[in-house]
Amino acid sequence: MIDTLTSPSPATCRPASTTLPTARSLVTGAGCATVRPTTRAYTGAPRAILPATISPSGARQNELLAALPATALEALLPQLELVNLPAGKELFEYGATMEYVYFPTTAIVSLLYVMENGATTEIAVAGREGVVGVSLFAGERAICSAIVQAAGYGLRMHARHLRAVFHLGGALPALLMRYNTALFAQMAQNAVGGRHSSIEQKLCRWLLERLDRSPDNILKVTQEMIAVMLGVRRESITAAAGKLQEQGWIAYRRGTITVLDRAGLERYAGECYKVAKTEYDRLLEEVACY
Repeated sequence: MIDTLTSPSPATCRPASTTLPTARSLVTGAGCATVRPTTRAYTGAPRAILPATISPSGARQNELLAALPATALEALLPQLELVNLPAGKELFEYGATMEYVYFPTTAIVSLLYVMENGATTEIAVAGREGVVGVSLFAGERAICSAIVQAAGYGLRMHARHLRAVFHLGGALPALLMRYNTALFAQMAQNAVGGRHSSIEQKLCRWLLERLDRSPDNILKVTQEMIAVMLGVRRESITAAAGKLQEQGWIAYRRGTITVLDRAGLERYAGECYKVAKTEYDRLLEEVACY
């Protein structure tokens, strides 16, 4: 049995104004936001500051944006805004009108379905490979909730701007449709796996999905969080994690799971992980042609 893991407190997340390497690389100039004061004479009042301009290299930290032709990406840059996404932040809830579209760069976002009794199940996950909150029709409402599961950064733009670009045609609509196909494959596989896979296989798949979207093999997560995402009891996750550790595939300490043998997790997860991963790999191969 393993100790209950402890998640990092949201209070430890750095505020959006903190200058971090991941944030510096997203804005114009030598790693710092470019601010342009207004030209009116100084009157003693604080000068107005315009938003920082996102650089092409910064935008390309999101793989969908990176796949756009240079001209198409440059046309989007004025509409993109760098945002800090702390763990636990709700980007939108079920039934809400989606005001913003988010392109994660270092954050990981869980798409959740919450039932009337409060039971929650994760139906998909998105990170630097994708986008969250796409609404192609004015007034379109969310069919699930989106919660930041791993803190980081992302780029956002108003949904109305994305709709305007989408209706112009070109590379971006094609990329979004391909991504939606891969996202649907993930949702479908999660539904099938939820019925026919063991708890251990579900846990392997869940860890691998985070690993695909993380900069290293260390995951900050609690047993309780995993249990909520998978819709199972925490005791089941404790037992399953213990088995994975006995196999030498993972190691743990309070608040941290370290993946030691990715290949072992993939073999054990089987189809529970492989089908959706294959679709994402095919997506990336095809978008590389743009």
